[in-house]
Order: sequence, then C-alpha cells, then structure tokens
Amino acid sequence: MIDQDKLVDVAERCDREIEAKIRALKAVDFELAYLALLTREGIKPLSRWEKPIDDRPLTILRQMDLHVERIRRKVRSGKVFDETIFGRAAMHLEIYAEHFRDRPVDKSAETVRVEGFLFGYPPCCVSHYVRQPYAPHEFPMHQQEILFHWSCRGCEITPSLIPHYERIHRIVCGV
Repeated sequence: MIDQDKLVDVAERCDREIEAKIRALKAVDFELAYLALLTREGIKPLSRWEKPIDDRPLTILRQMDLHVERIRRKVRSGKVFDETIFGRAAMHLEIYAEHFRDRPVDKSAETVRVEGFLFGYPPCCVSHYVRQPYAPHEFPMHQQEILFHWSCRGCEITPSLIPHYERIHRIVCGV
C-alpha cells in the first residue's frame, strides 16, 4: 500500500526544489525564470533566450529536467551570437538547430511558422502574424503582455492558454 503522506512529502520537496531554481533564475532575469517554468510545465514546448547567459543558469535549466543547447546565429551585418534554447523534448531542440544553426536571423514567413510551431503558439495566431504582424485584437494588454505570441483577432486557443500563463506568471512573481 502507498503511504499518501510520503507522496505529499515528495511533492512538497519537489516544489521547494523547483521554487529554489526559479528563484535563482529570477535573480538572472524574471523573463528567463518565467520561460523556464512555462516550458517545464509543458505550456511551451520550446523556449529561446536571446541574451548572453553563463553556465550557472544553464545548469539550473538542466536540473529542471529541460534539454538545453546553445545555437550560434548571425545577424545581417555578419555579427555572430549565441541563443540558448531549452525544452522538455530533445527533438524540438534538434528541429530548431536544423533550421537555424549558423544561419542569419530573418523574419520570413517560413521562419515565423517554424518558430511558432516550436514555441507552442496557436496556429491561427502564427498565420495571422505572417500576414499582418501586430494587428489589433480584443485581448486586454495585461493578458497580451504575459504571452510570447501576438494574439490574433477572434482567437479561440489563446483564451484557453491565458489562465495557465497567468498561473505561472503569479508563481514566478511570488517566488
């Protein structure tokens, strides 16, 4: 027979461990901690961090059971930089690397579609963004601000995502 008290103890210990990791990432940058928890919880399949990052946050991301990889990119001027990608499934990182490693950053429709898929954006929002970036929509700005995609007018998926984003946002704010 399973001792329910032991299960609760394990869950609480795991929560405290994750909380400590989120706190450490939040000390680096709030958005990094927010992305990490969204990704760990499966709300986002893959996330990208575009700012420089040292080894300590990478270790923390791995301790959160996330696969982590640095991807070398270029801008049109030829300057090279690293992006850090992380996700629960190694396959998402492999797909991202195949499409973008050592390639220039661009905003082509193909790039937006691949990124939208990998980052877990609603397909309708991705399609609309390709046609008309940052088009007006009916979502309140306080909700749009916690998302990582631009919502499309009449989206039927984003309203179901917002409570999950809000919950994770509250958790990271409270840590």
